[in-house]
Amino acid sequence: MNTDKTHTILRILDANLNRLQEGIRVVEDIFRYVYDNKEITYTLKQMRHKAILQHTDLLLQARDVECDIAKGSIDTEIERLDLAAILHANFHRICESARVLEECLKLKEYQKFGKSQTFKSLRYEAYNLHVIANKIVDNACK
Repeated sequence: MNTDKTHTILRILDANLNRLQEGIRVVEDIFRYVYDNKEITYTLKQMRHKAILQHTDLLLQARDVECDIAKGSIDTEIERLDLAAILHANFHRICESARVLEECLKLKEYQKFGKSQTFKSLRYEAYNLHVIANKIVDNACK
């Protein structure tokens, strides 16, 4: 597993696992500290604990932040209008990164890192939670 392709896929797994966990944590903290919503907070905590891969030592070895050509932010990432916009952006981050992990883990040589189905389930759970969270935010704004 020392080919350039392998290194590249490991970087993709590492970056998307980090994105997924970070996105879940942002949403979790908003529902914990802003909305005091125990049910959603614990659902997100359970999701975060499911969002793991095996062999993280190999993922860390592949990490290369210095050479990441897209590590800078674009204008739409620099400022958010309100908490609802932060939630919306992070739910999309969760779903997108779960999808990338789901697809990469379908490759036979990367199945030892985790199960594709785990990330598919997390993605659909996030889709449903996004709808519920949006209703809570809308009601809080009224």
